[in-house]
Amino acid sequence: MPETPEQSAAGRFDTVLIANRGEIAARIQHACRELGLKAVAICSEADKEAPYGSTADSFICIGPSSAAKSYLNQDAILLAARLAGAGAIHPGYGFLSENAAFADAVEKAGLIFIGPTASSIATMGDKISAKRAMMTAGVPCVPGPDTALPDDPATIGRIALEIGYPVIIKAAGGGGGRGMRVVPKADVLHEAIALTREEARKAFGSPSLYMEKFLEHPRHIEIQVICDDHGNAVWLGHRDCSMQRRHQKVVEEAPAPGIAPDIIQPVGLACVEACLQIGYRGVGTFEFLYEDGAFYFIEMNTRLQVEHPVTEMTSGVDIVQAQIRAAQGHVLDLTQGDVTCEGHSFECRINAEDPETFLPSAGVVTHLALPAEPGIRVDTHIHAGYKVSPYYDSLIAKLIVHAPTRAEAMARMREALAGTEIEGISTNIPFLRALFEDDAFARGETDIHYLEQWLKLRRAA
Repeated sequence: MPETPEQSAAGRFDTVLIANRGEIAARIQHACRELGLKAVAICSEADKEAPYGSTADSFICIGPSSAAKSYLNQDAILLAARLAGAGAIHPGYGFLSENAAFADAVEKAGLIFIGPTASSIATMGDKISAKRAMMTAGVPCVPGPDTALPDDPATIGRIALEIGYPVIIKAAGGGGGRGMRVVPKADVLHEAIALTREEARKAFGSPSLYMEKFLEHPRHIEIQVICDDHGNAVWLGHRDCSMQRRHQKVVEEAPAPGIAPDIIQPVGLACVEACLQIGYRGVGTFEFLYEDGAFYFIEMNTRLQVEHPVTEMTSGVDIVQAQIRAAQGHVLDLTQGDVTCEGHSFECRINAEDPETFLPSAGVVTHLALPAEPGIRVDTHIHAGYKVSPYYDSLIAKLIVHAPTRAEAMARMREALAGTEIEGISTNIPFLRALFEDDAFARGETDIHYLEQWLKLRRAA
C-alpha cells in the first residue's frame, strides 16, 4: 500500500539507542545499519569490551555491572540517549522492554519508544486485563474468569469447582514461568493461594491472582504479529515453543508441526483483530496453549521475542526492521495476502551453562568455531577471547536453521550443532545434540512437559 507524503516523512529519527546487551544488541544494530540509521550502544562496566561497541556510532557506559544500576537504570539510559542525540530507544527483550513506565518516560522525554504505547503494554502486561481484552476480541482463552480472585476462601473454592480440577493459580503481573502454582484438588487450594499471593507480591509488587483450568498435555504455540499506526496489522505464521525446561524455552520451531492451516488461520485473524481493537503498534506475540485441536490464549508479549528468527526464516520478513519502521510512522509494507511462510526452521538457544546441571558458566571463550553453511544462521555477540560475565542471562548465541521440510531442518540442525565449537566455558551444546537425536521430538510428539520428563529419564539412566 503506497504511503502519503506525510507518512513517508514520518521517519522521525535517524539515531537509535539500543537499551540492551548481548546478541540482541548486535542484532538490532545490524537492522539499524540496513535501514541507514545510526546506532548507539550502551554497556555496563562488565560489558565494556563487548564487540558491538566497536561497530556502534557511539558506545556509552551507563553504570556498574549490576543490571539494576545499568540496564535497568531508566534515568541513565535516557541521559545517554540525550548525550548521543538519539531520537528513539529500542529496548530489545528482557530488561525494560515491557515496562510501561519506561515507555511512558521515553515518550515524555521527547523520544520514540520502539515498541507499543505504554497503555498497550499496561493492558497486556496485566494478565487479567489482557484476558478480558482477548475475550472481547474473540480470541479463545483458557477456561476461567477474567477477573482477579477475591479474598473470600469460600468464593475462591466455588470458582475452582466451576472451572474443574486441576486448576492453575497465576500472578496477574507474572511472566517467565514465575508466580504460578498447579492445584490438583480442593484440599490444597487455600494453601496454594496463600503461597502464590506472597510470591506475586514479592516478585511483581502485587498480590493479585487469577485462576484457570490446568491443561495437562498442551503444546505452547505462538503467533507473531506486526502492526503500524495506520490501522494495518498482519500475522506471520506460527511457532512451537513447547520444548521448555522450568518454563524457559530451549528450542523453538516454525511452523508448529501438525496444525492444519484451517485450524490456525481463524486464530491468527482473531489476534490481528485484537491488535486493531487495542490500537497496538509494532511487533508482538500471542502465546497459546494448544490441546486436542483447541487454542487457549495465555498471554501477549509486547516486545521482540528471543525466537523471532524462526519466523523471519519462514516468512522472509525482517521483523526487527519492521518494528523500527513502525516506530518511525511508516505504513506497513505488506498485507495479509502478501504473507507466505515456506519451509521449516529451528532455533537452539546456546547458553553458557553446564549441560548436566544447567548451572551458569562464566569465563573466557578460548576457542570459537561456528557453522557457515547455507541454511544456517548464527546470532551471537561472542568471539574467541570474549569474557562471559556472571551478571546476566546465560544466553550467548542462537543457532538457527532453515530447510524445505521439518525432517531436513532437523538434519541440518544436527549438522550445525556438530559444527559448533565453544571452548573455555561450559555450554548446553551436548544437551542440545542429544535432544535432536530423540525419536519422539523428531516425530513432533511432544508437549510442554516432555523435556522435563526426558531429562528425568536421562538422569535415572
